[in-house]
Amino acid sequence: MGTSPDIVIREWAEADGTQGPKSAVCYVDGLVDAERLTELLESVAGLAADATVTPETAFSTAKRHIPFGGVATLDKTEDVCSCMLDGCAVVLFDGSPVAAAVSIPGGARRAVEEPSSQTVIRGPKEGFTEDLSTNLALVRRKLRTPDLRVESLTIGRYTQTKVAVLHLQGVANDEVVKEVGLRLRAIDTDSILESGYIEELIQDAAVTPFPTLMNTERPDTVAGCLLEGQVAVFVDGTPFVLIAPITFFKFFQSSEDYYQRYDISSFLRVIRLTSFLVAMLLPSLYIAVTTFHQEMLPTTLLISLAAQREGTPLPAVLEALLMEITFEIIREAGVRMPRAIGPAISIVGALVLGQAAVQAGLVSAAMVIVVSFTAISNFVLPTINMAATVRLIRFALMFLAGTLGLFGIIAGLVPLLVHLVSLRSFGVPYFMPVAPFRKGNWKDLFTRVPWWAMKRRPAGIATGNLSRQADEQRPKPPPASGRKEN
Repeated sequence: MGTSPDIVIREWAEADGTQGPKSAVCYVDGLVDAERLTELLESVAGLAADATVTPETAFSTAKRHIPFGGVATLDKTEDVCSCMLDGCAVVLFDGSPVAAAVSIPGGARRAVEEPSSQTVIRGPKEGFTEDLSTNLALVRRKLRTPDLRVESLTIGRYTQTKVAVLHLQGVANDEVVKEVGLRLRAIDTDSILESGYIEELIQDAAVTPFPTLMNTERPDTVAGCLLEGQVAVFVDGTPFVLIAPITFFKFFQSSEDYYQRYDISSFLRVIRLTSFLVAMLLPSLYIAVTTFHQEMLPTTLLISLAAQREGTPLPAVLEALLMEITFEIIREAGVRMPRAIGPAISIVGALVLGQAAVQAGLVSAAMVIVVSFTAISNFVLPTINMAATVRLIRFALMFLAGTLGLFGIIAGLVPLLVHLVSLRSFGVPYFMPVAPFRKGNWKDLFTRVPWWAMKRRPAGIATGNLSRQADEQRPKPPPASGRKEN
């Protein structure tokens, strides 16, 4: 490990007949807990001063006297280095063929906070952190069952990143769990710095704009997915957890859908699906109608639009592309700017540029409205990766609408739908339960039925215990008792 200053080796004197065997404690400064390290050093120092301890009995004596659990036995130099980099202190005794690794991880870590990328309206306000053990504990608190299985892996020749695969035994599909493990073990790379590395290396379709794995930083979302038979992949060093297998319609569902009344949740879900269609199709429909199909508009509206576009020098498709690209630049600038001024730059930039473009006659006021409403609809989607997919598809449909009109839009949507139907996520059809059709899963698709009506888990994902609750869970309040009047 070289002569790095953070590699600390604390040694005790040679054996001279009045002391125990020569010993040493090796650790990486900043990766171990300082208080527990002090206790460990005091324990090892006591052993080094004990003349009754021999090299043959040093290891067994140390295991009895070390005041911490999780003492592992090491017999290879590579294992010693690996444990030190994992936050262990390694105890060595001269003459002993094995070493003791004591797990005392510490150092600066981020506390459990509210997730930043997924706003919590109603529900637990705790999010994952960058520490794998903390994240596993957060899920354990949600699912207090011995059926929760955790499989640990290490990926990356240089990073040696810890990866954990979680599933519920008896609920998840064993074939899917096995396939996830096989794909993870097949990864041979230098580094894994974030779960996005693994997402691209294990997804079914290498070339597709649609995400075939979902990521989240909410423990309650992971717990809900595990209860439906899905598999969670945790990566040390990132708060984002991968969920597989996933279906297309899962990206329009939020954890709050199950914490609010079913009628409110159903209404919000319909709003999200409508916003998805608006964000994807509104600019292309405006371009197609105003360029090729003016007869579809009411006369009054057509005259108003024609008057606005009278002094506009650009065709509708270039006008829309200009506004969309401008908005994307403003959005990216707002994300990269410091938090104190990022929102102000976004709002002021959009207002000033939009108003100036209309007054200068570069774009029409109707186009500004269309682009603004499209951007707002895009923000309604609860998952960032699906929102980014909509942005890419929108540009392709705008180009088709500007060249072929409504026929171009249909010519783009049909292959897109075929592509969606052909996708798989770890063997599960991406467009299920629409294609293939599964009637039971429609209870939690476009709308959500009450909890007492969702008796079974989604078929096609969970293959074990499909029963979610007992029969006859519908509330049956007692009849109102009458009161005799005097």
